[in-house]
Amino acid sequence: MTGDGNWTWLIPGRVPTLVDAGTGEPGHLEALDRALAGQMLTQVLVTHAHTDHASGAPAILQRMPGTRFRKMPWPERDAKWPAPWSALRDGDIVEAGDTSLVAIHTPGHAPDHLCLWHEETRTLLCGDLAARGTTIWIPANLSGDLGAYLASLERILALDPVRMLPAHGPIIDDPGALLRQYVQHRHEREQQVLDALRRGDTTPEAIVRRVYKDLSETKQRLAAESVLAHLVKLEHERRARRENEAWHIIEP
Repeated sequence: MTGDGNWTWLIPGRVPTLVDAGTGEPGHLEALDRALAGQMLTQVLVTHAHTDHASGAPAILQRMPGTRFRKMPWPERDAKWPAPWSALRDGDIVEAGDTSLVAIHTPGHAPDHLCLWHEETRTLLCGDLAARGTTIWIPANLSGDLGAYLASLERILALDPVRMLPAHGPIIDDPGALLRQYVQHRHEREQQVLDALRRGDTTPEAIVRRVYKDLSETKQRLAAESVLAHLVKLEHERRARRENEAWHIIEP
């Protein structure tokens, strides 16, 4: 699910700052040492508490005692990665390197998801908000929220970034086009889900079989989570209802 792996972003300078903690791989820790070139790491800013972004915190702390770890709180998840977490909240201004970043709460992929905005260069460290060449998984059973995700996309579109530095894949140098494509894709998928409900499909699995083609078993399970996120959004909007394990459309 992470493609070729994770990016973490080191901001050198007066306040050496790492964005995302990775997974504690020895090679990553060694590369971090080399990039610091003798400086002490001051802090790690974590975009969200999924394994590939936060689980490396204990290994970094063991190697670099005194490092500060900050993120938007998600207590039941943060407890999985023992580190001295301190709260980073929407609108907080954080010194990083020789500049400062603004924390922007962008829930959807995860309830605690944050982006970090550098206004001077209009650059967004975007975590898992976006990744070139793919869409972002919204896991409904892991507190993902499609409605919140679409609102987060609109919030970032309003900032009009010129570059996004993601946690997976290449740098995004046309953020507006990609984010608008994401919004359009979600609207199109929603119409497909509604059409499947009209045709009598009542479970995420049945909708996946109608909407998605030629998926492996693993990808079918992931797609079912995505479809469930659409169904929950429709339920919140009173456009679908759930009866036991069956979903039904509510026509106007």
